[in-house]
Parts: sequence; structure tokens; C-alpha cells
Amino acid sequence: LPRRMWAGGRMTFPRPLRVDDAVQRRSRVESVEHKAGRGGDLVFVLVRHEFHGPAGLAITEEHDIVYRGLPGAVPPALTFEAAPADAAWERTVVPDAVMLFRYSALTFNGHRIHYDRRYVTEVEGYPGLIVHGPLIATLLVDLLRRNMPGATVATIAFRAVKPVFDIAPFTVRGRPEADGRTVKLWARDAEGHLAMDMTVSLAHD
Repeated sequence: LPRRMWAGGRMTFPRPLRVDDAVQRRSRVESVEHKAGRGGDLVFVLVRHEFHGPAGLAITEEHDIVYRGLPGAVPPALTFEAAPADAAWERTVVPDAVMLFRYSALTFNGHRIHYDRRYVTEVEGYPGLIVHGPLIATLLVDLLRRNMPGATVATIAFRAVKPVFDIAPFTVRGRPEADGRTVKLWARDAEGHLAMDMTVSLAHD
């Protein structure tokens, strides 16, 4: 199953890390699960990362990965969810090859689907370079930071719903919930489909 896709994840921040802290990361595979989907076999892998600083556990991340086979001669018809329309905040992002290459370098991600256009279109069959799921998640959290600069994030949960390609702009959107402690964020592709959704819980003062 050569197609490796980032599917989502969850993060918690029990205590802060500070500049010059010595940090140890511990990673382990929590589970491997096989499923049969409309497009063929799927394998879901859950990886857990823990970041320990001088005061103890500082960050946890659960990383969801899905492995898929190459597309068949006639790919199955897919339906996609419409993105919510009730955003309080919105920012348009214009992805390009330079942005994706830089993010790949920043995160030590060598997957060719993000920078090799010939490979991603001719071998994997996608219409363009794939925007990294973690990059979209980063942009969603950045949207929160821009609009609520004093907020402290306690937890993040996010799910990739549909791939985003560098052939068209997309938007990151969000809104604070009535409870004052929850923020809903999502990415909308150029066709109006939901590409990623995210829920952020804010820390109490």
C-alpha cells in the first residue's frame, strides 16, 4: 500500500516548553488496523509522540496515518461534504510549489507528493501537488492566533477530510463557540468542500 496519507491527529499541552529546555521525544506505534473501503484496502496506523521537558510531560501528539493502494483504472465516485458557511474569520491561502517545498524542508518530510509534480500526477494520479495536512492544520491554528492573540491552547483535535492541491486557492475559516472555551476551525477548498476540520479547547485563565 504505497500511498501514505496524513489523516489527522490530536494534541495536548499539559505544561509549557521554554527556550533552551532540553526535550526528549518518545514515540511508539499504538495500533495498526486494516479496513476495506470503496477504493480498496486501507491500513490505519496510530502513532503517539510524547515530548518531555525538565518539568515532565509537556506535549502529547497522536498522529493518524492511512496507507492506500494506487488508484485503479476506474476510480470510485466520491461525494464530499460542504464546508460550513458561518465563519467569523476567514483567510485565503494561495499554495504554490515553493510554499510546499519549504514546509517539507522545515518538517523533514521527503514525500514526493508535496514537491515532485511529475511523480504526483503521473504515478499517484493526483491533479497537482498535495498541500500537507499538517500545513493546513498549522494555518488553522495561525488563524486562531491572528484573531485571538491572547488565547492559550489546551488541546487540538483535527481531521483531514479531502485533499487540497496547489492548483487553486483555499480558505481557512473559524469561529469561537458560545462557551468561550472552544473554537471551531476548518479549511474550505476552491469547490466549497470541507477539506479539514479542527476543534481547539482554550486553557482557563
